[in-house]
Amino acid sequence: MSNIKKEMAVAALCNGIVIDHIPCNSLFKVVNLLGLENMQNSVTIGNFLESGSMGRKGIIKIADVDLPEETLNRIAVIAPHAVINIIRDYKVVEKHRVTLADDLIDIVRCTNPKCICNNEPMPTHFHVVSSEPTTLRCHYCERVVTHDEITLK
Repeated sequence: MSNIKKEMAVAALCNGIVIDHIPCNSLFKVVNLLGLENMQNSVTIGNFLESGSMGRKGIIKIADVDLPEETLNRIAVIAPHAVINIIRDYKVVEKHRVTLADDLIDIVRCTNPKCICNNEPMPTHFHVVSSEPTTLRCHYCERVVTHDEITLK
C-alpha cells in the first residue's frame, strides 16, 4: 500500500468570492438563490468535500464578481453557517459568516395557501423569529415557518 497523499485540486481563484461551509443538501439551493445558472462568470461548484468541522460540505467559487453583502446574506436562510471569502490577487482579503436579516422580502414562499402573497401579485415578507434554528413569521398571515419547511421563491 502506497503512502502517497491524494488531493483534489481546484484551481486557485485570482479575484472573486468563495462561499464555503455550505451543507451538502443546501448547495444547489444556494446556486438557485444566487441565480448562478445565469451568470456569465466562471463558477466552480464542489459538493461532498471533506471538512474537519462539518464532515462533508459544499463550496462555490465565483470568479471576477462582487456580489452585494445583502445578496450574499440571503444564503443565511438555507445555510446559516456559510462563510464568505473575498479573494483579491489570490489572497483572502475579507472573511465573514453570513448573517440573517431581520426581514426577508421575496425570498421565501409562505406555506399558507390562503395567504394573500400566494393569491395576489405581491412580494412575500417574513420576519425572522429565530436564527438558530431558522424560524420565520409571515408578515401578512402570521404563519410560522420552520427551517425544514422553508421553500425558496
